[in-house]
Order: sequence, then structure tokens, then C-alpha cells
Amino acid sequence: MVVDLRSDTVTKPTAGMLDAMYSAKVGDDVFEEDESINALEKKTAAIFGMQAGIFCPSGTMTNQIAIKCFTQPMDELIADQTAHVYRYEGGGIAFNSAVSTRLLNAERGILSAEMIAPEINADNVHYPHTSLVVLENTVNRGGGSCYTLNQIIPIAELCKQKGLKLHLDGARIFNALTKTGDKASEYGALFNGISVCLSKGLGAPVGSVLLADFETIKYARRIRKVLGGGMRQAGFLAAAGIYALDNHIERLKDDHNNAQMLSNILNNCNWVKSIIPVETNIIVFETIEPANNIIERLANYGIKALTTGPYSIRFVLHLDIQPQHMEHICNSLKLI
Repeated sequence: MVVDLRSDTVTKPTAGMLDAMYSAKVGDDVFEEDESINALEKKTAAIFGMQAGIFCPSGTMTNQIAIKCFTQPMDELIADQTAHVYRYEGGGIAFNSAVSTRLLNAERGILSAEMIAPEINADNVHYPHTSLVVLENTVNRGGGSCYTLNQIIPIAELCKQKGLKLHLDGARIFNALTKTGDKASEYGALFNGISVCLSKGLGAPVGSVLLADFETIKYARRIRKVLGGGMRQAGFLAAAGIYALDNHIERLKDDHNNAQMLSNILNNCNWVKSIIPVETNIIVFETIEPANNIIERLANYGIKALTTGPYSIRFVLHLDIQPQHMEHICNSLKLI
């Protein structure tokens, strides 16, 4: 048996999702004539209480488009030092937008208004112009840590007071909402932009949707075109996203429960030094011996995982992990 815990991006479309893709109504999206893409964009925007959306191939593209929309060259954005937009998007902030980044060091990547406020630059020719704050929810390198609305609201109020834009990298936003019980519809009033990934916990094969107001999305289409993201009959992919939104949100609690179960097992393994508290579907733990040694032993039992440092490993739970897989993982961890 092979069990892949490297990421929640490794899932395959379910039978129902494949049926939805097969029967999708499609057209030319550059002409905005693909019915399935139009439906996905409207549906996702409505869920989060925002005006409009644009479907893109990846969360990296939606994030980079948002940064381009909300900044000008020589500006500066504020993010945590673990942020995906900074660490895992190929230097796109500098390359695409000519913007510098002010990195903060928050506990498990969760920023606060009190941390952000003193990092906003004064209006001084020597300093880059602070124009944007980027939050990540959930925080990948924070072990799936998540913001509550009560934590976001003061940040949103600070940004409005200071004239800053606020963008959410919502790569696993539905995991966060499942954990906190907050309503997605309340997010629209807090953020200028939201990136919603469909290919992680929701299990779609491709795609993210950037949400914003009408004018921002109009400009975002121009940026997507420049980045090479103009798609044609991509409604087959959008149909998978619609199916995921309709059918795969409620089941995210299963991934969270499975992650907690594995965390409990790992807590009793003598080769595990510490575990970041598990909130959602990600487990990040520190090992006593080099992580690559553990990865090799896991592979002997058919378990795939990723290192996140010389002595750190990440497991990610997802919809392809069935009860028989959990039994195999739990038994194997006890033998390593």
C-alpha cells in the first residue's frame, strides 16, 4: 500500500467530479463565454460576499495578480516571514510587481494589528511606500494554524485607517472556516482581495479563484493575460471546482480528525521531538534524528512525506486518505 501525505494537492478527481467535468458547458473564456467558468466565479464570489472573481490555473497566479493589482513599483507589502507569497512563489513579488517585502516573525504565522502597525512606513522619500498587507489562512508553515474573524477584524480596521489594501492567501481557507466556524460571507467586508484555492483540501485537479470588486477583477484579467493565464475552454476544470464547492467542504472535518489521530500517534513515537499543535489538516513535527532518515524509513512502509527542514517533517491529510490508509499509517508509525 502506498499512502501519499506530501500534500493535499496529490488527490485524484472523484467519480462525481469526473462526471461533472465530462458534462461541463464550455466556451472561450478569453471572450468571457465559458458558462462553467462564469458560474464558478460568481458562485465563489457569492460565498465570500464579494463582487466578482477570476479563475486562474494556480494560487500562485491569483496571489501574484492580487499583489500587482494592489501595489505600484517601489511599494512595500507586509507579510509573515513564513508566507507562501514570499517563500514559495519564485520571487514573484519582486519580479512581477517590483515591490519590496517587510517580513514579520509571528507565532505560527498569525499576524496581529499590534505587530503590523509599527512596520507601516512613514511618508518619507527614503522609505518604500507601504501599500499592502498579506495574510495566509491557513498558515502552511505554521502547521495549518488559522485566523479567526476576531483576529482579522482589527487588522482590516488598521489597513482601512492607514489606507492599505488587505489580501488573503486563502489556499486552505475552507479548512480554516471548518475549524473556526466563522462564516465565509463575512470575509468580503474585510479583504480587498481573496485567493481561494480549489486544488488543495477541496480536491479539484487545477485552479484558484481571485475575488475582489468589479474594477479590480477587470484589471486582474489584463494582468492574467500578460502572465499567460488566458484560458479557452477551461470550463471542464471549472466544473471540478463547482463540484468541490458543493460536495467537499463538509468533509474537511474528516481530514482534521485524521490529522489529530496521527498527531496522537506521533506524540508517542520516540523519534519525534515535538509537534506543532494540530488545528486543521497539516501536521508539522520535529524529529530527533535527521528528517531524511525518517523519510526513508517511512518510504519502506509505502508512506510518502516531505521534509520542511533538516529535522522537520510535514504530513498533510486529504480526501484520498481512507480508513484503511489511516490504519496502515498508524500501524506503520509504531514500527518505525
